[in-house]
Amino acid sequence: MKAMVLSEFKPVEEEPLKLQEIDTPVPKEGEILIKINYCGVCHTDLHTVEGELPAVNLPRIPGHQVVGRVERTGEGVNLFQLHDRVGVAWLYSSCGRCRFCRRGRENLCLEAKFTGYQVDGGYAEYMVVPEKFAYELPDDIPDEKAAPLLCGGIIGYRALRLSRIRPGEKLGLFGFGASAHITIQVARYWGCPVYVFSRSKEHRKHALELGATWVGSPDEIPPQKLDGVIVFAPAGELARQALRVIDRGGTVALAGIYLSQIPPLDYEKELYFEKSLTSVANATRQDGVEFLKIASEIPVKTDIQIYPLEKANQALLEVKHSQINGSAVLKIS
Repeated sequence: MKAMVLSEFKPVEEEPLKLQEIDTPVPKEGEILIKINYCGVCHTDLHTVEGELPAVNLPRIPGHQVVGRVERTGEGVNLFQLHDRVGVAWLYSSCGRCRFCRRGRENLCLEAKFTGYQVDGGYAEYMVVPEKFAYELPDDIPDEKAAPLLCGGIIGYRALRLSRIRPGEKLGLFGFGASAHITIQVARYWGCPVYVFSRSKEHRKHALELGATWVGSPDEIPPQKLDGVIVFAPAGELARQALRVIDRGGTVALAGIYLSQIPPLDYEKELYFEKSLTSVANATRQDGVEFLKIASEIPVKTDIQIYPLEKANQALLEVKHSQINGSAVLKIS
């Protein structure tokens, strides 16, 4: 099969992913082999190929927003049949036994594996996944539009929950890329006024088109205090800025897997009055099930830019420089 393989960490400008012909994986017991149609391109993929994340063993095939069809099944598979349409997200497997799994927090599992990070992912023609970690996708969302839902959508949904935002309350979004352009649609569905902070004029315009109440640059102060904020951009200084714009008792949720260093905080001005700062670490399968259901109900519309598989480096480069309104998606087969 063809795959874009990472063999050496490099800046994406140096095209670290190389198109290679490798063996097609064989599904083991409880696994399914997926013939991939589309794979979304995520900022996490960028951090992976540039070597900013720990525990990445090379060579590795990135990609964790996978949509395709079941091509083959291993022994004991009973949730899916041949040719079923499925999706694969960031969480590839968890142990099911540890204290976190037993409490419904499998996203924190000590033995969890993640797609395109610790196991090969979707920048390829085929991949295998445990059937219990594959998703049935809503019939009314086409493959290419469904791909960004599997990370940007699911993580955005979990971030909304961890921000403790309630229907009708004021939400802030710092950064307006692949995840935020989905998250705003869920927030608006809940009747939340949304305030968007972005350095990109194009992204601010996009936010207004999707119903933002107010847009501005990250250093601007909105006209009202916010009840909750999600920081999508991987810049630590935005955590401090977000704490400055939330109201008493508000929560700032940091939605990225990678963040530059957070500057020192002024306790009285930025954190006092029971403000909270929390990270968003991965997502559970239940998050995915709930989000895909609500995405179909709204229905969520994903704005996408499609690239052929061999142009994965270019897609990542444009993600790095915020040149995409919405999500980049690789067309595989």
